[in-house]
Amino acid sequence: MNTKTKEITLIGLMAAVICIAGPLSLPLPFSPVPVSLTNLAIYFSVYILGMRRGVVSYLVYLLLGLVGLPVFSGFTGGAAKLFGPTGGYLIGFILMALIAGYCVDRWNGQMIASFAGMVVGSAVNDLFGTLWLAYQMSMGSEQRFVDALPAAFAAGVLPFIVVDLAKIVLALLVGSQVRVRVRRAALN
Repeated sequence: MNTKTKEITLIGLMAAVICIAGPLSLPLPFSPVPVSLTNLAIYFSVYILGMRRGVVSYLVYLLLGLVGLPVFSGFTGGAAKLFGPTGGYLIGFILMALIAGYCVDRWNGQMIASFAGMVVGSAVNDLFGTLWLAYQMSMGSEQRFVDALPAAFAAGVLPFIVVDLAKIVLALLVGSQVRVRVRRAALN
């Protein structure tokens, strides 16, 4: 199998993993943001494939969801999801994958650097998600936007910090094993 075919196959495989994990979510009664496995799948993707291929695999997932396939949380799809309360997180995942993937590539998958990159990437994702959620809550009013920021942070970030840290650790522990096997098989 030539290198281009391997690369496309790995990107498609990780996009499929994100498509399978993404819809699996647990709605929370106090938040419009569900607990989702999307970020876990993205962490796996960038840790196993690196920044460029990991980001492309997420973009494939995002495009599939935008055209209406039910790959977003709660088995939803379509542009309305992107423009809804959780749209900022969907866009923020691109930056999360870039930042986390950069750290994985730059430090060759070292656990501490990869962990730090995933945490920083998640913080940037949370910033995008919080800003968009506050905008959605304020309905465009500048003063209401400022007032909505603490509520958006409380609903969209605080309940997820511990769970997201656990997902990062899981992605690093399992991902390191998969990463080694993919490289041994000369697939990456």
